[in-house]
Amino acid sequence: MNQLTLDQANHIIQGARAAARAANYKPMGIAVLDASGQLVAFGREDGASMFRFDIARGKAWGAVGMGISSRALAERAKDNPNFFITLSATAEGKFLPQPGAVLIKDANGNVLGAVGASGGTGDEDEIICKAGVKACGLITD
Repeated sequence: MNQLTLDQANHIIQGARAAARAANYKPMGIAVLDASGQLVAFGREDGASMFRFDIARGKAWGAVGMGISSRALAERAKDNPNFFITLSATAEGKFLPQPGAVLIKDANGNVLGAVGASGGTGDEDEIICKAGVKACGLITD
């Protein structure tokens, strides 16, 4: 397997939504991108604000583009804020180095894409992303 399918992306979203509902988090937006940063699927729960898509996609886009979780990107941004501000501008606002996105990998460790969420805290967003990837039988970073 070297390509993320629509069925897998939808499975990840459903697993993430199930985790969010089980934890009673606020309404979420969940974006699944392929390894080239293209949107495969997005789910916006009823009541989620209009910003959820842009934030979830930006977290996932940064993760897949840099090859690490958005949490790790946020940590790196603390030590080099000018680089990350410039990178975000270069990416036309699609790059968001904040916790809430993880890589999606196959059993061999190949990156298939990333999933990002928005609606809760960064920790909550990351938790549901990991749950979605796990529900699909894939692994995260």
